[in-house]
Parts: sequence; structure tokens; C-alpha cells
Amino acid sequence: MKTRAAVVYGPGRPFEITELDLRKPGEGQVLVRFSAAGLCHSDLHLLSGLTKPRYPLVGGHEGAGIVEEVGVGVGKVKAGDHVVCSFIPSCGTCRYCSTGRQQLCDEGKSILQGCLPDGSFGFSDNGADVGGMCMLGTFSERATVSQHSVVKVDEWLPLETAALVGCGVPTGWGAAVNTAGVRPGDTTVIFGAGGIGMNAVQGAVRAGAKFVVVVDPVEFKRETALRFGATHAFARAGEAIDKVRELTWGQMADQALVTVGLAEEQVLGEAFDAIGKGGTMVIVSISDTEGRALHLSSRMLTLYEKTVKGCQFGSCNPQYDIVKLLRMYDSGALKLDELITTRYNLDEVNQGYADLEAGKNIRGVIVFD
Repeated sequence: MKTRAAVVYGPGRPFEITELDLRKPGEGQVLVRFSAAGLCHSDLHLLSGLTKPRYPLVGGHEGAGIVEEVGVGVGKVKAGDHVVCSFIPSCGTCRYCSTGRQQLCDEGKSILQGCLPDGSFGFSDNGADVGGMCMLGTFSERATVSQHSVVKVDEWLPLETAALVGCGVPTGWGAAVNTAGVRPGDTTVIFGAGGIGMNAVQGAVRAGAKFVVVVDPVEFKRETALRFGATHAFARAGEAIDKVRELTWGQMADQALVTVGLAEEQVLGEAFDAIGKGGTMVIVSISDTEGRALHLSSRMLTLYEKTVKGCQFGSCNPQYDIVKLLRMYDSGALKLDELITTRYNLDEVNQGYADLEAGKNIRGVIVFD
């Protein structure tokens, strides 16, 4: 079978729309026809070279579609099922899955190699293997993926909206609710109000935070954050920290979440300064793989008992939380449609990322015909 896909062939190069050969699903694998794919910032790092995957690679790790075919041994889904793809697979049996930490599943080790858990590749180009971002490659009309990477969802939900719950929504929501542990009455500061930060706002609000303070240089994003429930929004960290000091009578924030596109030393230091005694700083953003961006005062860390935590997939359980979040959306308790700023077709993928870099989108979505 042939499929059109957006492929990155190396750092510093744009996505190229290419016709690839698609492998039939083998044991434990499913073939998905995608309806929509989200344009997440992580795929932008493939183009810049900040992330160093195995090239060539089909982009996209946030998507939803319909199962067209299943391989031998697949019991969790069948042809015709509507699914959301999780950028972290969950095998259910490794040390981390079996102890309730599916976001750390051992099968995730291949997400930048692009191969499936058995070492095979779902795509090929004139006989040469082509990987899929996060073992998926949702910037393709179709993909062959592991059954551990798909979650069956309710069929009445719009798939272009459901696609967002494969990455950005649970990552942001869970960063506030699960990793940071926001509680009623807390003060939470969120650095970055894009596709992940906006959902961190939703999570903090739903968890009962008294003050949700957003820092983002883009006015459009600050205004949107206020509509999503943030109580305050500032262009610069210094202004936000001053306001937090005023709001808390000098106690400072209970949590600071870093959800910017790139975790650099300055923003990490600002987030650390924003939290008070016993506060928690959660780092969702990635940094340069060859650099060290985290330089903090060990004295303040010790004397104030501050906590610094990493966050993968919002510390969520893909198989449970994807369904839960979509049912919250279905009941009106979670904003998803409002996250989508612009819809694109596959041929417009590079324009979508240009718009992301320009700060025009909360979330762009590729909609397939």
C-alpha cells in the first residue's frame, strides 16, 4: 500500500511530502487511517536538529483515526474502531507499566529511532526503511503502528478534536494535576501558553488553584490563557514574580510549570525563583540534548525544601487518561475545540510550523481528506 507523508530527511531541512510504501500490520500491529494530526512543537525540533532522531523520519506524534486492519494477536482493537494514538506506548507488562507508570513504558525507548517494538519499520522508500516519529508518524495518510500505541475512543467524538489528546492535552493537564499536584487554594505559575501550557492552565483551574499566573511574550496567547481560566497573564517573568509576591503576601507560588518550546537556563531559573518554601517546579519542556540548562541554588533548594521534577506525558496513564479526558470534553468540563487555531492540509505542514514559530497558533491541526 502507498501513503503520502511529510518526511524530514535531515536537520535544517523542511518536511517533504513523499509517497512511501506502507508495511502491512504484523503480529501485534494495527494499520490506522488518520483523520487528523496535531502540530506539536516537538516535531519542530526534528527540523532544527535540536532533537537527534534516526533520519529519515515521518513527522507527527499526535493523531487520531480509524483502524483499517489488524495483525495476528491483536485483541484490544478491531477494524472500524476509532482510536487516538499515544506518543508513549504502554505495553502493560514492563516494570513501569505494571507499577502504574505507563508514561515511562520501556517500549518508549524507540520513539526517536522510529521503529516498532519488534525492530521493524512501518514505512519504506524504494526499499529503504523510514521511521515514524514516536513510533507513529501521524503526518501520513496511514501508518502501521503497535497496538500498544493506540487507545480506543468513543465513536461519536470528532476525530480532529480527539487527536489533541494524544500528546498536548494530557501532557499539560497532567503536569498541573498529576506531576505538580495542584490543590484547591494554590498559586500556580505557568511559563509558556502554547498547546501544552494552555492545558496546564485548564488543569490548574480544574484542580482548584486560587491564582493561575501565565507568562508568555505573545499577546494572543496571554489573552487566550485568560479565556481558559488564568487569573493573570504577563509578558515578562519579572512582572509575574512581582505579582505573585503581592498575591501571596510574600509566600510565593506553590507550583511553577515550565511549558515553553525550549527549556533554557533563564526560564528555569525564573521558575525556580517563582516558587516559595515547599514549592514544586515541574519541567515539561526539553532542552538541547548536548547541553545542561539547569543551574539552581542548592542552598535555596535545601533550606526551602523546594522540589524540581521532570514530567513525561503529564504523568498520565495513556490507556486510561486519554479516554477520561475525552469524556470530560464530551461533558463540557474540558475545552478542546477552542485549542484549535488553524486547520491545514498535509501539503501545508511547513506553513503550519511557520505559523507556530510566529506565535499564531495555540494548536494547528492537519486534517486529512
